[in-house]
Amino acid sequence: MEQQQVLLSVQDLRFEFTLRGQVLHALRGISLDVYRGESLAIVGESGSGKSVFVKCLMGLNDGNGYVAGGKILYHDQDLTTLHTADDWRAIRGHKIAMVLQDPMTSLNPLKTIGWQIQEAVELHQNLHGDAAKKEVYSILTEVGINEPERRYKQYPHEFSGGMRQRVVIAIAMACRPEILICDEPTTALDVTIQAQILNLIKAMQKKYDLTTIYITHDLGVVANVADRIAVMYAGDIVEVGRCEEVFYDPRHPYTWALLSSLPQLGVKGEPLYSIEGTPPNLFHEIQGDAFAPRNPNALKIDFVKRPPMLAVSPTHTARTWLLDPRAPRVEPPEHIRVLREKGRELGLTQQAGEEADHG
Repeated sequence: MEQQQVLLSVQDLRFEFTLRGQVLHALRGISLDVYRGESLAIVGESGSGKSVFVKCLMGLNDGNGYVAGGKILYHDQDLTTLHTADDWRAIRGHKIAMVLQDPMTSLNPLKTIGWQIQEAVELHQNLHGDAAKKEVYSILTEVGINEPERRYKQYPHEFSGGMRQRVVIAIAMACRPEILICDEPTTALDVTIQAQILNLIKAMQKKYDLTTIYITHDLGVVANVADRIAVMYAGDIVEVGRCEEVFYDPRHPYTWALLSSLPQLGVKGEPLYSIEGTPPNLFHEIQGDAFAPRNPNALKIDFVKRPPMLAVSPTHTARTWLLDPRAPRVEPPEHIRVLREKGRELGLTQQAGEEADHG
């Protein structure tokens, strides 16, 4: 992964909202590189800052929000210096496009499906008239919508939820973006349709050499689509690694807790694991590790000083004092050991067990 080309580099990004005279620290110094052609999943509880983070990449956060520090470098351009709609016009859609989680609110109920896709085609592909309409038919077919000539004339309410999501993907792809952000793209869909939509996005990624960023709290989705995973908590990225590293050799206590909450790890007749406590109040400055109050294995230093990002491997880092060589040995919970054993069986841990044994 270290040899791949960095397409987007986020450096110490801080983003804040002003609400009734108070400041909410939504993003607290995030640093993350996104590589060309990869599929990156950003996971975490609701309110962890996932959507705020990706909206920063397109300048879509509410007007009471502002960048308080850091950079977002994309093709040597710092996106944090863009402020107006005119500034963002060359980026939104054409370079970075987004598929939102609720297709019904993403589509205009008063306009036909064809009109809405054709608008993107005309704006971003410079096609007009019959040529634009022909391109819309092609895109509809590409996203799995049959009878494109008939569907072109229909309205969003005439489509099922899965079909509407395909239309939203079609609009995004009509812009011919370089980066496609998928914000909870399967939340409102049943399991069968979820799989179809994920397969469609993967097919689009392969065909158009897309870089995809998924925002989700569904770890089942992550396992199916991600090359790498970034774990977010309280406006910060606490662990980053390849999919198999984060699933089968997690190192941050929050990642342990998140994975332990997987329903698949539940035992019949026993209550499912849940993370005790609640996330911190982001109106206040956080001292130390934000997860410390909910972490039964927290060290004294966790309440005093924010841990740095420490390396597990060249592709795997975690923001925890447990990786410091001076830290006491803390065993991961039983659920994580079960996952690690599954990883060994599948040949995915890549010496994770040995690292854990002397780490």
